[in-house]
Amino acid sequence: MDLSAAFHTLDQMTRETIALLPNLVIACVVFAVFWLLAGGVSTGVRSVLRKAHRPLSVALIFSRLAGWLVLALGTMVAVTIVVPSMSASSLLGALGVGGVAIGFAFKDIFQNLLAGLLLLITRPFQIGDVIVSGNHEGTVEDIQVRATLVRTYDNRLVVVPNSDLYTNRVIVISAKPERRGQINVGIGYGEDIEHAKRLILDAVRQLPEIEQKPEPVVMATELGDSSVNLVVRYWVGPNTGRNLVLATDAVIVAVKKVLDQAGVEIAYPTQTLHLRPADPAAPGSQDDDTALAQRLAVAQPARV
Repeated sequence: MDLSAAFHTLDQMTRETIALLPNLVIACVVFAVFWLLAGGVSTGVRSVLRKAHRPLSVALIFSRLAGWLVLALGTMVAVTIVVPSMSASSLLGALGVGGVAIGFAFKDIFQNLLAGLLLLITRPFQIGDVIVSGNHEGTVEDIQVRATLVRTYDNRLVVVPNSDLYTNRVIVISAKPERRGQINVGIGYGEDIEHAKRLILDAVRQLPEIEQKPEPVVMATELGDSSVNLVVRYWVGPNTGRNLVLATDAVIVAVKKVLDQAGVEIAYPTQTLHLRPADPAAPGSQDDDTALAQRLAVAQPARV
């Protein structure tokens, strides 16, 4: 068995590896330099953003991105040193084709990444703000690169993709220090509207959960089918959903109590049945009236 060809190939590979060792050493040194440079760039970007009074989350994310870019550049330089036949242009071309393929495969991830960066730059809301996104309302706990964490009032953690927050409508409830709430009250048509309004205002103004500026108001809004409808508007602060819930509870209890004490009727839907008297001369009318009276007697409970 002739093994000369195999030994020749092994010898050639050994010689090529030994010849490549200096390039490997130089590539490792270059990569180490870029590694240290990436750390310095990351620290510098973080320091600059903090001095510009940017949030810590923004400084951390952009400092990491800057460090990753420097490391990517160092990797490209090290590869071209180890493999001299691979020029920077060919490497960039390969990365470009691969980047397109990766972009199509991870489109949603990159979309959320870009949306997260834009949210951190434009800052439509911050950590600690109360927002409404879709069917979820809660406090923003963290703004990450891919998603935003929202803690709801019932202590559920909702992970909202940043692309949804950037492309859809978001209500920032805590954008202003106060928030307005309202309840609807219906009183009977026989009641004095102005007297009922004064009673409700006096009761609401005494509540510690309510802000006195802007002042609460009571207005008549509708002549309903069974009631005169009033709306009670009040303000709470600082602006959190929990404060509004507690204030609404206090307002409802106070309004119900003061109206009951004053004897003001809180109306509810009623229906009145009018029976047209039948013509005695009509055939069968007395029988129909007797049957109707019997049915009503059966339907109505006996009263003592």
